[in-house]
Amino acid sequence: MPRPSQQLHPARQPATPRVAATVLLLRDSPDGLEVLMTRRSATASFVPGAFVFPGGGLDAADALCHGICQRRAGQHAGALTEAVAAIRESFEELGVLLARHADGSWASQADVEAMDRRGDFVAQCRARGLTLAASDLHVLARWVTDRDLPKRFDVPFLVAPMPPQQQPVADESEQFEPVWVRPAEALARHQAGTFFMIFPTIRTLEHLQHLVTVEAVLQACAQTEAPLFTSCPRAGLMGGREARYMEHDLPFGELALVCPDGQIVHPLDWQSDTPVPLLKNVWRLTAPNPGVMTGPGTNSYGVGDASTGFVIIDPGPADAEHLTRLWRAAGGDIRAIVCTHSHPDHSPGAAPLQAMCANKPPILGLPSASTARAASAFTPDRELQNNELLTLIPKGLEADLIHKNSHTLQVIHTPGHAANHLCLVLLEDGLLFSGDHILNGSTTVIDPPDGNMTDYLASLDVLLQYCAAQQLKFILPAHGYVMGGPGDEAQTTITRLKTHRLQREAKVMQAMQTQPHGSLEDWLAVVYDDVPARMWPVAKRSLMAHVERLQALGGSSHDAPF
Repeated sequence: MPRPSQQLHPARQPATPRVAATVLLLRDSPDGLEVLMTRRSATASFVPGAFVFPGGGLDAADALCHGICQRRAGQHAGALTEAVAAIRESFEELGVLLARHADGSWASQADVEAMDRRGDFVAQCRARGLTLAASDLHVLARWVTDRDLPKRFDVPFLVAPMPPQQQPVADESEQFEPVWVRPAEALARHQAGTFFMIFPTIRTLEHLQHLVTVEAVLQACAQTEAPLFTSCPRAGLMGGREARYMEHDLPFGELALVCPDGQIVHPLDWQSDTPVPLLKNVWRLTAPNPGVMTGPGTNSYGVGDASTGFVIIDPGPADAEHLTRLWRAAGGDIRAIVCTHSHPDHSPGAAPLQAMCANKPPILGLPSASTARAASAFTPDRELQNNELLTLIPKGLEADLIHKNSHTLQVIHTPGHAANHLCLVLLEDGLLFSGDHILNGSTTVIDPPDGNMTDYLASLDVLLQYCAAQQLKFILPAHGYVMGGPGDEAQTTITRLKTHRLQREAKVMQAMQTQPHGSLEDWLAVVYDDVPARMWPVAKRSLMAHVERLQALGGSSHDAPF
């Protein structure tokens, strides 16, 4: 984890979430799946005026109601208590009673009308011979309220069929205007500004809109007692306004690094004019070269501080304005320039940046191999050795303080994307600078002969081992936002990337076996049928790398058509 001394924002303790439960009551209609929603009171202390699903906090008595519940074999005690809370809240707020008689029939509207919503819920159910239908409630998702809010909740979003013949009636105290609405319709109305919803509600409906019947929803959730997804969102600034993101969203890892306790201060807009601080000793300046191959642009990183000077990682293209901004961001005190590899969006800026510096810092990296394209020719001033350490030491500190305030980059040779590719690890802060080996939002291109798929996969294994051994938590790619988090997110990212490559390779092998005399173009349409056709010329390069690897492994006897 990054050193606390290098965090940009003071640590703070987020509010402890209160456990609550909510239920999505579902029904089928001629127009498709509908969910019951209701508007919260305009004076509510939490999300006033928002359209929500019925629910609320757990009461102490909810855990004492297990004896009058129908339960599934795998439904543990905690889940049962949450189901009870959701059932009770839906009855109190909307007069919907998820309970059954001894013969299995649902509670009727007459049962509901005979009961007092503010009375002893359990006693009334027992008096009418009703058992709570906890077994009919399945968990769809689990949401933990964002870290920045003073009032937080830990909430399972349960789903259940609406009991037939019952009619929802709001309590006109906490909830108003119950409405049946299709998920897509609710999302459209929210977008139009006529149906206010909060982030977890929106994202849950986005997931739900792809399931077309109540049975489809229940079957999807019944596969496991675990939620289909769990999220504690993070927020940053986009266009000067708050924007929230789930764990799979591209900016999430960056927000976890820069604002670990949920501070909403970090700008996420891509721009090339000024450096973006990530830690006190790490900043990013994105080159003005956005495109299909570069995403928002090539990320140049500065590592160090005013007392140590800076190492610049990937100076990018030879863009004079970008290089001037790099030089200024480092205060002119650049101690070394490291290129992760020799591609033209990474290394051409090294020599002109060096020329701008009075001390002429060395250009470090690995020389391009003979297999590199002409535009990727690169010769460093000094070749970096595998596991070599580059250390920035602060000036004027006592010996016992130097270690706490130094910045050490360890070199890791990672051929694959390019024969001369390397990554760097900032040891003191657990950061991996991944160059083009790991990208945020896309997979990197492996372009033979300089790119090699077997080397690439082996290098992923090496990086995975480093993450585990040295507790690397965050990955800083050459294109896109920071990835990772305080847990095992970085390792999961690498594992998922390798799995994706091997799954793609399995499709390549199947295509080659199905069409043994096919061409690359024939296989391309099959292997990358999930990728837009406009990207196929780029994907074709990685396809060649997979074919080359399979032939080397003996996976195909077919002669390559290239």
